[in-house]
Amino acid sequence: MSTHPTGSGQDPIAHLIAQLDALDAMPEAQWLRSRTYELLAAGPGRRVVDVGCGPGRAVGELSGLGAEATGIDLDPQMLRVARERHPKADLRAADLAELPFADGTLDGYRADKVLHTVADPGHALAEARRVLVPGGRAVLAGQDWDTFVIDAKDAALTRTIVRSRADLVTSPRAARGHRSLLLGAGFTEVGVEVHTAVFTGAAALPMLAVFASAARDAGAITSTEYEAWLADQRQRAGTDRLFVAVPLFVAVGTRT
Repeated sequence: MSTHPTGSGQDPIAHLIAQLDALDAMPEAQWLRSRTYELLAAGPGRRVVDVGCGPGRAVGELSGLGAEATGIDLDPQMLRVARERHPKADLRAADLAELPFADGTLDGYRADKVLHTVADPGHALAEARRVLVPGGRAVLAGQDWDTFVIDAKDAALTRTIVRSRADLVTSPRAARGHRSLLLGAGFTEVGVEVHTAVFTGAAALPMLAVFASAARDAGAITSTEYEAWLADQRQRAGTDRLFVAVPLFVAVGTRT
């Protein structure tokens, strides 16, 4: 997960967890998680890993489906929260590049909004293939950081903000490469779906503020431009004219 400073003085991980909780509670996000579980064929007798598990929501839901689910994350605060929320879950501190499983021992691998945080997503997918049994599935989900669509008065400034935010991400275009990453790692029966999350209310304002403050702090826009752009978005939210669309790319591949 991305943990860039929020600019608000709040602990960045606590702020990120709050953002994830709000987003994960949305009906669209709930549906998309369910779709990834379906693609994993998660259920009784299936051993699956959720990499970059964060606060552990997916691990809890996968366990509720009867799967033997393990969550891994490198951030100790994320794992602490996950263990508080899911005390019976199997949660481990581990790196995507070095999974704590023997060769060919898992039926499913799930990476949701996490591959953009690693410098070499291809290596992560090679590691996914290593731990999966023949016939096991890898399911990847994530947003492309260059393709946030934001309605705004100043289109050029908006492009600068989106591009600047994307430049702070380790692998901002990993999601558009999901298919190639799976094929490159030797997966077959690769399929791709695109689902679009649409935000039209004030709940999107904190996300937009993070984008704009990141651009300001990086020197891509001025403080005056920052204030003007956010004022436009607040005015839109107040008159029911705010519009943000985020394409989410979901890919599945089978380990041969």
